[in-house]
Amino acid sequence: MMPMAAFSPRGESRAPWDRVLVTGGAGFLGSHLCTRLLDAGAEVDCLDNLSTGRAEKVAHLAGRPGFRFLERDISGPGCADALSGPYDLVLHLAGPASPGARPDRPVEALDAGSLGTRTALAVAGRDGARLLLASSPPVSPRTRGHAPDDADPVGPHRACAEAVRFAEALVAAHAGAHGSNAGIVRLFAGYGPGMRADGGGTPAALIEQALAGRPVTVPGDGGGRHPLCYVDDMVDGVLLVAAGRSVRPVDIGGDEEPTAAEIARLVIELTGSDSPPVFVRDPEEGSVPPRPVTGFAREIFGWLPSVTWQDGLERTVAAFRGRREPFPAPGGQTTDGRAGEEWCA
Repeated sequence: MMPMAAFSPRGESRAPWDRVLVTGGAGFLGSHLCTRLLDAGAEVDCLDNLSTGRAEKVAHLAGRPGFRFLERDISGPGCADALSGPYDLVLHLAGPASPGARPDRPVEALDAGSLGTRTALAVAGRDGARLLLASSPPVSPRTRGHAPDDADPVGPHRACAEAVRFAEALVAAHAGAHGSNAGIVRLFAGYGPGMRADGGGTPAALIEQALAGRPVTVPGDGGGRHPLCYVDDMVDGVLLVAAGRSVRPVDIGGDEEPTAAEIARLVIELTGSDSPPVFVRDPEEGSVPPRPVTGFAREIFGWLPSVTWQDGLERTVAAFRGRREPFPAPGGQTTDGRAGEEWCA
């Protein structure tokens, strides 16, 4: 494997891995990672049970040399045996959505964080591969003056939050106890072409509303800020962390924080829509939104986001115009590694 310094995610260098397993590869971030890795010369096994991922997201990769799609559940029995490898890198993106989500299938979310992560670790350990867990920002107190939401193990948001927390703890424990080459990347508010449009206040939802001529809904008074990170920048960050050996969780997120009202106004402008912005009650009012701390990613891995939120929205709008029909997925769980599709989580 080439040294990390020789690898540029968007440069001319070849990927430092011959074969990569991407769990949750038919999700938003997973499909972009599969594409980038193939373009960089790696072979890719894309694993997804399609419970929330969509085969359409990787349909453009079918037939490309080195790409294989495996419709299996990472949490299911015998999955590790079906993943013959050998792999140099395991990107584990199959798991629950952000800790703020209310999953439709809480048991499956917990299985993905526990059994699924154990399987991913086992495959990586068998092949001596680097494992990188895609995770979410930690849960913060939801309302001042009240007990934090994460103090209640059976609260309405707990299935996803506990699954995320256990998966991180399991990866860290393996790295500490067994010397596994395993790390964690925490992803904040990713967006771009191919993202889901059913996340409530996501940019994609606003774009679809505007294109359909429906009112563009803005949470609260529109003053909430969101550290948007364009998907190409997020892929860069994931691959740079994957090419290192850090065990410490690394935050990847945008350094610009436009308000919800600013995002809605630009969406309306870019779509040329007559849709009015409508301010609606924010169910998360009083919560403390997570913010990425990206100093570690910048100093150690040399990661810097390069796409402004305005340019990123313009590209996303263009992509939505170009597709014939939306491909929304059910709410709650997501197979692509907490990539920030729910911007108000």
